[in-house]
Amino acid sequence: MHIVLIGGLWLTSSAWDAVAPELTALGHTAVPVSLPGQGDGDASATLEDQVAAVLAAVDAAPEPAVVVGHSAACSLAWLAADARPDKVASVVFIGGFPEEDGATHADFFEPVDGLMGFPGWEKFAGPDSDDIDDELKASIADDMVPVPVGVTRGVVHLQDERRFTVPGVLICPEFSPAQAKEWIDGGDTPELAKLEKLELVDIDSGHWPMFTQPAALAQLLAAAAPTTT
Repeated sequence: MHIVLIGGLWLTSSAWDAVAPELTALGHTAVPVSLPGQGDGDASATLEDQVAAVLAAVDAAPEPAVVVGHSAACSLAWLAADARPDKVASVVFIGGFPEEDGATHADFFEPVDGLMGFPGWEKFAGPDSDDIDDELKASIADDMVPVPVGVTRGVVHLQDERRFTVPGVLICPEFSPAQAKEWIDGGDTPELAKLEKLELVDIDSGHWPMFTQPAALAQLLAAAAPTTT
C-alpha cells in the first residue's frame, strides 16, 4: 500500500525520515510529500499549490492510497479525500483536525515579510513537547522552515460529500481519544463528526510523534491501510 505522508507547518519532507524505513519494513511504500513553500524557498507558494502536490502523489499511486496529514496538514489530507474520494483508501489525521469549507487554513501566528515562521518551543510548552529533549528540539527547529502566507491564509474549499465515506483514523498524541471524542461530539470539528467511519487511536507521544515515536507511529499508519487480497 502507498502511504502518502504530509508534514504539518514548518516541516519539510525530511520529517518522515525515521518513519519511512519503518513503513518499508512493514511492506508498504512511504511517499513523503515535498510541499511547495516548505523547503524549496518558494515564498509565493499557495495552499492550492500544496494541495496540487498532495494530489500528484495520490494520482501517482498504482492503487488507492492511505493519505496521512500531521497537525495543520490534516486539512491537506482531507482536501485530498474531497478531491479524490475514489483514490484515497483511508485518511489519517495526526494530532489535528481538518478545517471546514470556507475556513482559513492555518493563520496561527503573525507573519514577517510574508512568511509565518516557527514561533519557538515556548509556544508549545507542556504536553505538545514534553517528550522532546533539548537536543532533539534544537535539531527539529534547525530543519524547520517558514511557511508562506499564501499557504497559511489560504481558504479551504471542500465540494464532494463522498469524502465522508472515506474511512478515517485520528491518531491522538498530546490529547487522548476520550478528549477527541468529546470535542467531536461537542461540535468542535464538524468534518470529523460527519465521517461514516472514524477510529480514534492513542499514541504515547507529544505533538511530533514522527520524531519521538517513529516505529510506533509507523505501526499505526500501517494498521490504517485497508487489507488487500
